[in-house]
Amino acid sequence: MAVTENNLTVSGNFENLAKIGDFISQAAAQAGLDAQASYAVQLAVDEACTNIIEHGYGGEGRGQIQLTYHIKEDGLEIIIYDQATPFDPSLVPEPDIHAPLAERATRGMGLFFIRKSVDSYEFKFGTPEGNQLILFKRRP
Repeated sequence: MAVTENNLTVSGNFENLAKIGDFISQAAAQAGLDAQASYAVQLAVDEACTNIIEHGYGGEGRGQIQLTYHIKEDGLEIIIYDQATPFDPSLVPEPDIHAPLAERATRGMGLFFIRKSVDSYEFKFGTPEGNQLILFKRRP
């Protein structure tokens, strides 16, 4: 299978999450991911982009989000670029998913879902292109 690449750049607005979802759905289909893997990678990207808008940019309309995907021999790689304030993902605590619902934190699940939805992820900050989140989902 030849390596395929495609790009999408949108403004950091919540209304663009649907466009991002469609873009990732198309990428997952082209990469031959099944429905479960496709949903998982869409969830990870949606969580990441929501976090960029909400936490990185501090609200809507304050920056852009660029997505690039590469169809690899064994799955789908997605790179999300932003120009938001960098953060240290190691400082975000793992949520206690075993605590009673009433005692769970109402925030902080995004990184948990990202980590659990893809086979690998890597944050890169301060690159010439800005911040990068590289996600990879293997073909089942």
